[in-house]
Amino acid sequence: MATDAEIKTALEEVVDPEIHLSIVELGLVREIDQSADPVVIRMLLTTPFCPYAPQIVQQVKDAATGVTGKATEVEILPEQWTPEMMPDPGLLGRW
Repeated sequence: MATDAEIKTALEEVVDPEIHLSIVELGLVREIDQSADPVVIRMLLTTPFCPYAPQIVQQVKDAATGVTGKATEVEILPEQWTPEMMPDPGLLGRW
């Protein structure tokens, strides 16, 4: 079984196409639930009507499934994202 850290490492490859930072760097991944079947990843989007949502969700599913070997479901949470959710908000200065 993959660890949550291994899944997050795989998810670092999923990049927001407008901000050019990974969904992990942006703090969008809020929870990884491996006890569920399929695996559930609960995450936010940077904006409620993100035009890249379908693409990002598919990339998250593919990345997580590649590590766990199990089907993955992505749940988009209704919470509003803010830069303060980032592990390092200073990364936005690169953008």
